[in-house]
Amino acid sequence: MHTPRKRFGQNFLIDDGIIHAIVNAIHPQPTDIVVEIGPGLGALTQPLLERLPHLHAVELDRDIVARLQRRWPAERLTVHSCDALKFDFAQLGHDLRIVGNLPYNISTPLLFHLMDFAAHIRDMTFMLQKEVVERMVAAPSTPDFGRLSIMLQRRFHLEWLLDVPPTAFDPPPKVDSAVVRLIPKTPTEIVSLDEALFSRVVATAFSQRRKTLRNTLGNLVKPEDFTTLGIDAGLRAEALAVADYEALTLHLAKRSD
Repeated sequence: MHTPRKRFGQNFLIDDGIIHAIVNAIHPQPTDIVVEIGPGLGALTQPLLERLPHLHAVELDRDIVARLQRRWPAERLTVHSCDALKFDFAQLGHDLRIVGNLPYNISTPLLFHLMDFAAHIRDMTFMLQKEVVERMVAAPSTPDFGRLSIMLQRRFHLEWLLDVPPTAFDPPPKVDSAVVRLIPKTPTEIVSLDEALFSRVVATAFSQRRKTLRNTLGNLVKPEDFTTLGIDAGLRAEALAVADYEALTLHLAKRSD
């Protein structure tokens, strides 16, 4: 018997209907390289291994690692006993399919970490807190639209697959959950720019959500820059689309050349 640990954000999926809906959405094929983050007690691991000859798993909890290794031989399940936030997914190859019921306490930093491996990934299917999924897929000028929306929408196509109630878990979390799919955009779909500068512009714009762009970006962007780009400096950060932030970044890079 494994007692869920709060510090690992453990809530174990127990609803068979939801489990099968997720696995059907993933639709794993025998030749796929599938990586499961946070397999827990194997709710997704078991049905995945019914369709796959081999699966990779990344798990931090050593008790669970030992449990998984007792249950499946290494040639079926390779368990990487480490923190997913520090794991080098590139070492597993290309065309990876990453799945998991992500620990909610690390979901946002984990999504940012995985962004670095987009070139190695075919798709990612995750169960997350519904509130996080709402932020991921949000449109500009809505309350949920923010830094996470922009950073992910620039790099991925996002698809909200299904909602999951708290009763699907043990213990039931205090929040609703949802399953989302992320498919990396091809290089031709992504505007080529200075990624570090883009990240800085977006983070700075959203550093004080209630303030206008004139105030938040004042140290980076001059009034004439806003005018040149046709952007109203009196707007708040959530009013600008991904393309506006890309245009700002390209303009600033050109200005500093």
